[in-house]
Amino acid sequence: MSLYRCAISHRNRLHNTIRPSLISDVQRWLTPRSYSINHENSDPRLKDLGKQIHDEYAIIKEHYATPKHPVVLAHGLLGFAELQVVGGWLPAIQYWRGITDALKASGIEVITAAVPPSGSIEQRAEKLAHGIAEVAQGKSVNIIAHSMGGLDARYMISHLQPKNVDVRSLVTVASPHRGSAFADYLFEEIGTERLPSVYKFVEGVGIDTGAFEQLTRRYMTGEFNPRTPDSPDVRYFSYGAMTDQPPLFSPFRHSHKIITDLEGPNDGLVSVESSKWGSYKGTLVGVSHLDLINWTNRLKWTLRKLMGQGPTFNAIAFYLDIVDMLAKEDL
Repeated sequence: MSLYRCAISHRNRLHNTIRPSLISDVQRWLTPRSYSINHENSDPRLKDLGKQIHDEYAIIKEHYATPKHPVVLAHGLLGFAELQVVGGWLPAIQYWRGITDALKASGIEVITAAVPPSGSIEQRAEKLAHGIAEVAQGKSVNIIAHSMGGLDARYMISHLQPKNVDVRSLVTVASPHRGSAFADYLFEEIGTERLPSVYKFVEGVGIDTGAFEQLTRRYMTGEFNPRTPDSPDVRYFSYGAMTDQPPLFSPFRHSHKIITDLEGPNDGLVSVESSKWGSYKGTLVGVSHLDLINWTNRLKWTLRKLMGQGPTFNAIAFYLDIVDMLAKEDL
């Protein structure tokens, strides 16, 4: 057989064996699937998902009700309100990507709080209280908090009880109310002997370390929650999210597996079970921790569009629906 024919034959064999597998992998990545579809008969933890929300927030509706009180957006760990880059020469990066502008465009007064990115809950809560008081000027507020921001808000409401801040409701989105198994894993991997030197290095580059140990399950369930009761004057709502195993090169692939094994369905950083607090409004299916603040993988959605598939989650529609819910609750 000639060299040319050998090459053609080899190419055809590769096409018939590798290509279908590759296409299958891409399709699995692009197609959002509920964890329950794959595990409903084997994982009893799926019975506690509450309402499963699949594509309810895929598109923005024509009308949303406006709540009575301003909305405070409280960011999570390592977050910020707005980040200026290259001395302001480039557009600022927003933690709440497009969400703040959309809420304001709907006639909602929005306060974007900024707290120490990795400071302790106590430090972040104090800064949160100061930021709300400075802008709200005595007005009652509704707080919508992502991730660790929910813990800051709970601490502020229950412990600080600032007289110049009147919180009517707290909506937490994927907040680790019972800690995270991935935080436990990181501390176990580092070990008690190496922890001081790791902290010294991190603090040496200007990063606070107060938040990290407070995100463990031991701290949240054994210390924080028992001494942080809900306020009877505040309405508490919560949402959780879950996604299938992230793709191979995702930074959340490892954390997702660890949390899945120890806690069950999760969004890559926070489990559904840990997200529940107050009135649980439901679990967003096929949504990751970063999808929740509109930091969605653009390549993924572009490829889905090329394949004739539309997005199943729009973060802006989600937050507009939250404020609509608050309005209907007379908040």
